[in-house]
Amino acid sequence: MKKNLLRDKAIIRLDIGCGGNKQGKDWVGMDYRALPGVDIVQDLEEFPWKDLPDNSVTVATATHVVEHINPAKGVFINFMNEVWRVLKPGGQFAIVTPYAGSHGYWQDPSHINPCNETTWKYFDPEDKITQGMLYGIYQPAPWQIQLNAFKKEGNMEVVLVKRKDKKEYHDDHKIHWK
Repeated sequence: MKKNLLRDKAIIRLDIGCGGNKQGKDWVGMDYRALPGVDIVQDLEEFPWKDLPDNSVTVATATHVVEHINPAKGVFINFMNEVWRVLKPGGQFAIVTPYAGSHGYWQDPSHINPCNETTWKYFDPEDKITQGMLYGIYQPAPWQIQLNAFKKEGNMEVVLVKRKDKKEYHDDHKIHWK
């Protein structure tokens, strides 16, 4: 998609990994394949994502996508950081993924990133249950967990909200994924 087409949109709704089933006409579809409805052809594991400026997206979705993102060498953390980068402050990121260990997760040989209800606590520096301790391990871009619903034998639905980044979230000696 050309940058000038995005520039004219006051609200950008980004469907990450849309394939041939983009959410709707008013959504911007992004996928690594040039299928009908895909507006931005982009490898989701290569950063930064072209054509998407900082703070340009109001809401993003990833439906049955994150389980395909490589968790090794920080790629999944970088993916999450990239979604955070393109979202406007307070923007929402809605994720649907098979629950780790479920039949739906294991049935697809391309699933490489099992996520469960605790996965998202690594991204929330103010998580009350872990008191931010899991976030402190990697210190990615900060999110707030708004919804974390799951069935262990089915899917997980997560809504994250882009938090404002604060200096106190980061220690100088910790790994910062780039």
